[in-house]
Amino acid sequence: MSKAKSRLGKWGEDQAICHLQACGCQIVARNWRCEAGEADIVLLDGGCLAFVEVRTRRGQAYGSPEESITPQKLARMAAVAESYVYEHSWEGDCRLDVVTVQLSAGQAPAIEWYQNVST
Repeated sequence: MSKAKSRLGKWGEDQAICHLQACGCQIVARNWRCEAGEADIVLLDGGCLAFVEVRTRRGQAYGSPEESITPQKLARMAAVAESYVYEHSWEGDCRLDVVTVQLSAGQAPAIEWYQNVST
């Protein structure tokens, strides 16, 4: 991954965290890794543990951030969530979320939070 793309991704995650915290969520982990992959953000929303994928896009050349979430990506997210739940002995509710950050020249980033996404 190029440095510019990596910086954009980190910046998008920072924006997502600010948004989620403003919505009352507690960030539990960032960039949590296991054999199945990585969760960009793990958070508590009330009593529910959410595994969040952040997608940041600059322009529409490669489609919208939402379009980049494929069934295969959702399956990997679920596998990561299962690993986290097992490793941390979590017994409460959990879900998969997506936060998109869309950049447009001269405008504030548009941030959308999609809760409980599935295929």
